[in-house]
Amino acid sequence: MNNWKNIAIKCLEDEANSISRLIPNIDNGFQKAVELILECHGKVVITGVGKSGHIGAKIAATLSSTGTPSFYVSPLDMYHGDLGVVSEGDIVIGISYSGQTDELLKIVPSLTERNIPIIGISGFRDSILAKNSNAHICIHVEEEARPLRLAPTCSSTATLAMGDALACCLMEARGFKENDFAKFHPGGMLGKRLLTKASDVMRKDNLPVTAPDTLLGEAVTLVSQGRLGVCVAVKNEKVVGLITDGDIRRAIEKSKNKFFDLRVADIMTPSPKTVSPDTRIAEVDHILNDNNIHCVLVIDSSKHLMGIVDSFRTIL
Repeated sequence: MNNWKNIAIKCLEDEANSISRLIPNIDNGFQKAVELILECHGKVVITGVGKSGHIGAKIAATLSSTGTPSFYVSPLDMYHGDLGVVSEGDIVIGISYSGQTDELLKIVPSLTERNIPIIGISGFRDSILAKNSNAHICIHVEEEARPLRLAPTCSSTATLAMGDALACCLMEARGFKENDFAKFHPGGMLGKRLLTKASDVMRKDNLPVTAPDTLLGEAVTLVSQGRLGVCVAVKNEKVVGLITDGDIRRAIEKSKNKFFDLRVADIMTPSPKTVSPDTRIAEVDHILNDNNIHCVLVIDSSKHLMGIVDSFRTIL
């Protein structure tokens, strides 16, 4: 029986090595490509044949979702009329590992005549595509993955990785942030987390609220009934503190039989973590994790308690 595990490992090793060897190719050509895209006031049109086309479509999707409007068009379709999708101010990324693909090269003269910048991605610096590009990115690999070393494997992976490298540079240059990413992914889990606000998930009914001078014996009951492990101290309708079940346990251990003589103000945290109703859930998560706490209070500009968001409510 064949050892499929070993074959798979060899394939992954071949592809990983090919990507590592791309690092020296992050050169002036790559730098120029990034600059051309940043200077582009239109769209980035990506084209390529076969496997290069499939990889090109993925690169276009990645660019579009990270702030660079982009789409894929087959060079054959371009040659037969769809070249009209390329407008003044656009830029074309042509992908061909050999750099000699006839269907792709046929549209180069038309693009050049219209002064459409071309970024060529190929495995050879002396290819026709490279020589006729405004910027060339080399994705040369020594060989394809085992066992046959024939099918596009290392070369297509290298192309994909270089496309991701381009996208990362463009994100950094544009100051692309998490909230920007969420705008292009409203239906995904990340988009929901980045767009959902504290007011959307906070508990706002039957909140465990008490006065600072409440005896801890009574506060214990409120904490238990509230089912959030906390009780909020409020004075003159403003939040002035918070006690947790952990605070209560520590108070019992420390004060022992004097526990029932203590009041909420004696053990409360006077400056609990709070957020506004418009705070994104992603930011709430950061506050919870950074401070090792399980809930935050939602207050308005006057410190009136509006709700409580606990760690379970941040899981969408």
